[in-house]
Amino acid sequence: MTLFDSPSFRGHEGVHAFYDEATGLKAIIAVHSTARGPAVGGCRMWNYASSEEALTDVLRLSRGMSYKNAVADLEMGGGKSVIIGDAKAQKTPELFQAFGRAINTLGGCYYSAEDVGVSVADIAEARKATEYVLGLSDGPWGSGDPSPVTAEGVFRSTLVTAKRLWKQDDLNGLTVAVQGAAGHVGAYLAEKLHKAGARLIVTDINEKTLREVAERTNAEIVAPDAIYDVDAEIYAPCALGATLNPDTLPRLKAKAIVGAANNQLATSEIGQRLHDTGVLYAPDYVVNGGGIINVASELKARQTGGTYDWNWVDGKLVRLMQTLEEVFERSAAENRPTSEVADSVAEARIKAAGEARCAA
Repeated sequence: MTLFDSPSFRGHEGVHAFYDEATGLKAIIAVHSTARGPAVGGCRMWNYASSEEALTDVLRLSRGMSYKNAVADLEMGGGKSVIIGDAKAQKTPELFQAFGRAINTLGGCYYSAEDVGVSVADIAEARKATEYVLGLSDGPWGSGDPSPVTAEGVFRSTLVTAKRLWKQDDLNGLTVAVQGAAGHVGAYLAEKLHKAGARLIVTDINEKTLREVAERTNAEIVAPDAIYDVDAEIYAPCALGATLNPDTLPRLKAKAIVGAANNQLATSEIGQRLHDTGVLYAPDYVVNGGGIINVASELKARQTGGTYDWNWVDGKLVRLMQTLEEVFERSAAENRPTSEVADSVAEARIKAAGEARCAA
């Protein structure tokens, strides 16, 4: 399959591959849309089984960032990057400096930040070679690790969902199954859910950190594959994508899905199946928009000469929750899957921005 044959390529403005022999860097940067502003999306370092798998992932993630940034009403387009490699064994400062040089060749149409396998320190290394990275800790505009704000957005989305289904303002009496509870976002989320009264069932491949999270949150630990079979009102996928698929769907007992993972639906048809079976799906790129909102504050501060502004971030989070409620309302009124409604909101905003740019 060539790039142009990939169904995930549709709508992309550009895809760029980079190789640096000295450091072993193998990276792909996908720019889906710059209609609303420069494409912004994090970098994922993962030991992909093949370059084709990496390409499919970066294309899906890139498109998701366009939709996520549009739904969060940010003046940013969507893009994403992946580095092919083992984040635990192959990271070096030189590799991320080479990655920074790769970003720099795109001249500012794409800004990168942290994602799975990539830390604030890694992005700081890339910053030595390019200004087009975000999620830094230094400087008056530095926003730092976006994970806590991503978790805050997922937590608020869980409360919105609980209010709609169970007419309650907290999570008392509800069980949440958290997949990826030892991850950057998952761990923060688990603590927030616990404090709000939820009973937790958790899993992760990182057993040591998972045990620590479970001790802090009084959670029950299950094996990774068993998370789909537990008795829980809410399933929170916070690891990699496509965990909602034809194999897992019949096993889930949850009445709602609210999680931080990107690309949770293996195919668009899964959204329809959830809707048909009465499971309330909070669309992933709406729910997990907190992190990119945090990053957007840094970009805004750099562009205007200002400083990082939590009040601006919080205001955007409040508006994002209103958008989630609107998606739920439209889904019910129009008898359409929430995933389809969210897509229509994002696509309308991207189209409007593109038309305005052409008319200018």
